[in-house]
Amino acid sequence: MSALKNRNHTKQRGCRACRHSLDFIFADLGEQPIANDLIEEKSKLGREPRYPLRVACCRSCRLVQIADDLPSERLFREDYVYQSSISSSFVEHARKHVEKLIQVHALGDHHHVVEIASNDGYLLQFFRKHGIPVTGIEPAASVAEIARERHGIPTLERFFGAEEAQRLCHEIGQADIILANNVLAHVPDLFDFIVGVKRLLKKDGVAIFEFPHLLKLLEGAQFDTIYHEHYSYLSLLALEPLIRRAGLEVTDVEDIAVHGGSLRLSVRHQKQNFAVSERVQNLRNHEATAGLHDDAPYLAFAAKIKSIIQNLKSLFECEQAKGALIAAYGAPAKGNTLLNAAGIKADIISFTVDKAPSKCGRYLPGSGIPILDPSIIAVLKPDVILILPWNIKDEIINELSFVSEWGGRFLIPIPNPYFIMTREEPQRQAS
Repeated sequence: MSALKNRNHTKQRGCRACRHSLDFIFADLGEQPIANDLIEEKSKLGREPRYPLRVACCRSCRLVQIADDLPSERLFREDYVYQSSISSSFVEHARKHVEKLIQVHALGDHHHVVEIASNDGYLLQFFRKHGIPVTGIEPAASVAEIARERHGIPTLERFFGAEEAQRLCHEIGQADIILANNVLAHVPDLFDFIVGVKRLLKKDGVAIFEFPHLLKLLEGAQFDTIYHEHYSYLSLLALEPLIRRAGLEVTDVEDIAVHGGSLRLSVRHQKQNFAVSERVQNLRNHEATAGLHDDAPYLAFAAKIKSIIQNLKSLFECEQAKGALIAAYGAPAKGNTLLNAAGIKADIISFTVDKAPSKCGRYLPGSGIPILDPSIIAVLKPDVILILPWNIKDEIINELSFVSEWGGRFLIPIPNPYFIMTREEPQRQAS
């Protein structure tokens, strides 16, 4: 049975930020299943609903966003499978961030830290170890339960917004520090979310937003990070007017390496006389120089997508002709966008592996590739391993260094497919 298509259940919308019409759709990744909806039973393969996955740039405010609407309740379910703690490098990134915040803001047991979209407690655990009171806000029951049971993190299962923030002020009090890491892209109404942050933030508090930078996405051809759960693809250019309209001000910004290149914005209440770092103006200038105000970078990005897909398909055809056993590593949402956009299925990639027990035994949506325990790699000895979460490729290659024993090769798909033979040897471009 062919996959169900749901054009009638989605509709093109106006801009999420300024309500302007979206007349510049620059990338179309076709009809795709929801990237994190892993298939539990083989008999259900091919029946997963598919929805349009098109990307638009608002020519009024320059917010890049998904052009078609899907409700958040359809995307973030109780059995949401993503767990931040699975990646050791990401947990270490969180630990270092917490240590820096504690030092810079002299945080102690009289302060209150709130994280929105706190997932499985991967970050708040480090505040708690220092005796600093914390609260997690996490709509997905499955990972919220892990945060409570594994780390003892008080976690409320809520979707965050302006009204919810008002309730939280009465229930838990305002926060000295609000963290919102990798959540802004998942927010249907950005302005409502930012207003909520303003309400929950103490007068002298600081909110910190961390998110993948649109400029890095465009320059690095990171089209696989586009999927239905990511409503928006963010820049300072598009976010700063919303932040100001809500009564807040960006006071600092950092470039960080996670997720292929991200921004970390520090945001405070307006009219509180906080110094604004020169890095904020530097970023404004950098985005302007890169042309984010114009159409050209987005059109160039669309052309790169076509090139990557063609190169990847040609490469697999060559490997199959040689009789290679091809596997993948990981079952991330970005991997499903990549595979479905390229039309790569289980007849090409025999299996993938993932360290999350909640994913093993299921199948990737659209491609139907089975997800197995990583131990199977040493048994079946694949010739090629496609690393789907390429943003943590160093961590994965280190874990799987033993594949060099049989001459196995790692394949990195972005920004253009290339092989890595071992951790030490230089990469070579795939032909």
